[in-house]
Amino acid sequence: MNTIPLPARPGDHARPVRAWHAALAGFSASLVGIGLARFAYTPLLPALVSAHWFSPALAAYLGAANLAGYLAGALLGRPIAARLSPATTLRSMMLLTGLSLLACAWPAGAPWFFVWRFLSGLAGGALMVLAAPTVLPHVPAQRRGMVGGIVFMGIGLGIVASGTLLPMLLQLGLRAAWLGLGVLALLLTALAWGGWPHGSSAAPATATMARAPNRRLRALYASYALNAVGWVPHMLFLVDFIARGLGLGLRTGAAYWVVFGIGASVGPIAAGHVADRIGFGRTLRLALVLQAAGVVLPALATTTAALVASSLIVGAFVTGAVPLVLGRLHELLPGQPQRQGQAWRTATAAFAVCQALAAWGFSFLFGRNGGDYGPLFLIGTGAIGLSLAIDVMSIRKRGQ
Repeated sequence: MNTIPLPARPGDHARPVRAWHAALAGFSASLVGIGLARFAYTPLLPALVSAHWFSPALAAYLGAANLAGYLAGALLGRPIAARLSPATTLRSMMLLTGLSLLACAWPAGAPWFFVWRFLSGLAGGALMVLAAPTVLPHVPAQRRGMVGGIVFMGIGLGIVASGTLLPMLLQLGLRAAWLGLGVLALLLTALAWGGWPHGSSAAPATATMARAPNRRLRALYASYALNAVGWVPHMLFLVDFIARGLGLGLRTGAAYWVVFGIGASVGPIAAGHVADRIGFGRTLRLALVLQAAGVVLPALATTTAALVASSLIVGAFVTGAVPLVLGRLHELLPGQPQRQGQAWRTATAAFAVCQALAAWGFSFLFGRNGGDYGPLFLIGTGAIGLSLAIDVMSIRKRGQ
């Protein structure tokens, strides 16, 4: 694979960075910051309750703390990187993630857990905002699609890893499970350490070429934010619903979480493949229809086929929606890289805000409704239906 020479910076030694190593670094960052730090909590939630570390409602609130931290990381990641450099920030955030997972091995009470779950979310938000934009400008243009897919696949494979490794680790106890996740995160941090590029090879900002379609941009922001609301029931409660709600046990719940992770692994590639043929706008609308069907399924049927389909579909679009929204921004703002970057930051912030608020809201509802999971999936479906309605109403010209 190609070697990319990078410009020297004060205090940096000029060195080549191999595209495969940069791709591996980005993959590791998404696997650690999102795949392990966030999504490994879902199969751990019923174990935390069963071991009497926390009540069901409190365990859900602690899961939401990670999403609140993600919002902080999404907002603060770029300012921190501007002071420390992207490479230093990325390394620091991966280290912080590993430390936060190790710290959760000690049941020192809800405030202790809240702080570390929040910090793991902050690190994950910063990693999500910084990893791909740091790596992709240093990758040859003909390889950027492949490398971008590798980076986002890290999330899905992290989910698969959490669903396969955690049941084995939990046989040794909750402490062993947290320690195992922390060690894995630190190993991936070491693997990625030398792969982060230094310097910047981003193209210079260009003047705005045309007036931005502000109405459609606002609709896209709202649609992406409502997606975050729709995914929360699966992201926080899927394994607990299957393990405790349906009484099928943690092993079965973890198996469905692996299916969710398989969907998340193939989602970005499959969504991009379809979008290349019919356009990002049409693909995004098709994705919303499929997501609504996937989210509502557990409220309507609990057969194996229904739960597999729901896990696979929602998992696919938790990651697959990211390249679709990015591609749609490029469709709406062609030839305007500076505005594309600004729009992506706005979309990410809107997503993070609604995700955090929805997580707290669903946790509150779950604690007050006696542990009934059905309304959570129905509300999530309604949010995605509203997302689709907003997107459709924003269209004025056919084919857009």
